[in-house]
Amino acid sequence: MKRSKILSVISAIFALVIFSASAVAKPTAKYVFLFIGDGMGTSHVDVTESYLSYKAGKLGGEQLLFTTFPYFGTATNYSANSPVTDSSAAGTAIACGGKTNNSWLGVDPEGNPYESVAEVLKDEYGYKVAVISNVPVNHATPASFYAHNKSRHANYEILKEIPESGFEYFAGAGMMSFAGNRFKPERNISEYLEENGYNVCWGKEELAEGIANGDKIVFGQIYNKDVEPKNYDTTGNKPEGDATLAEMVEGALELFGDKKPFFMAIEGGEIDWGGHSNKVMPTVMGVIDMDNAIKKAYEFYLKHPKETLIIVTSDHETGGIALGHRYNVNWKVFEDSWNENNQSNNLSTEENNELNKQGLIGWTTGDHTGGAVPVYAIGKGAEKFSGRIDNTDIKGKILGK
Repeated sequence: MKRSKILSVISAIFALVIFSASAVAKPTAKYVFLFIGDGMGTSHVDVTESYLSYKAGKLGGEQLLFTTFPYFGTATNYSANSPVTDSSAAGTAIACGGKTNNSWLGVDPEGNPYESVAEVLKDEYGYKVAVISNVPVNHATPASFYAHNKSRHANYEILKEIPESGFEYFAGAGMMSFAGNRFKPERNISEYLEENGYNVCWGKEELAEGIANGDKIVFGQIYNKDVEPKNYDTTGNKPEGDATLAEMVEGALELFGDKKPFFMAIEGGEIDWGGHSNKVMPTVMGVIDMDNAIKKAYEFYLKHPKETLIIVTSDHETGGIALGHRYNVNWKVFEDSWNENNQSNNLSTEENNELNKQGLIGWTTGDHTGGAVPVYAIGKGAEKFSGRIDNTDIKGKILGK
């Protein structure tokens, strides 16, 4: 056989092997939980564990559940047009595996729509999908998994993409611009969602009924029904009947069961807003709130350890928080203020700055920073998330590529 023919045969065999490998590629795990602590840098985790240690009467050593996971890495998170990302560009990178411009959502830098990991898992592999947050469901990070728009602020149009996704479960604080805006009023988006097959549930009682019926669900906190959701006010106070992030995850688990594969994207959004305001206790409580939701996923993992993957990461760091000054930190000052005000830290900027000074915790900014963020993982395929990665790598690792 001539050399050229031999090379042709070898090339054909090599191509067949590559094709076959790609053809059999399948998602890493049957059940996937992807937690995103919005604005959570490694320093936010350190500060929270310092507080937990203080509560335990120790100088250190207490851990959040997710920091006990066996695999740890970091993820770079620059956007297509800036070394410092915003939530929509970072959410898009995580969800869709590609960079985009700050303020853009689910599209590439030319405006062409990406396909998110949630869309791929549902459309190609039959996964059920949940998108969950403790901030509005059409906020930047949760919307990255189902929306495609050149503006993260196109709130009403983003909500209209929910039925197009076909995802089974959406849960959040409410829906921004549910009736359009003052320049372009629209009919209540709940009517549109109901017409397109969703049960819009307000409050925990309606959510329980919807789950019992096996409905496709869009859930919002009862106090945000037919009102514009309040921005997180960093007080820590929650109205009666508020569903926690953990309870929203529980609802999705009850709806989905374990017969079919599922993917959940779960955002701890209040960490970011605490960071923007440089308020320590709301930031810490936001991390703890997400850790409590992770505990629900972990309980499921213990029942299905060979089929479940849990990933915990962040879209970016917010605030540049730093633990301690002159070899100390004064948690008593923060906790006293928190408790004296009925677990409220609704202080003026000047009062809050003084509290941070007395408590010996510093901040460098009220905005995002550009440092790499942590990645924690446990379960099937968790080893893929150790070491240094980029946030665009997460989609492919979930899909088994």
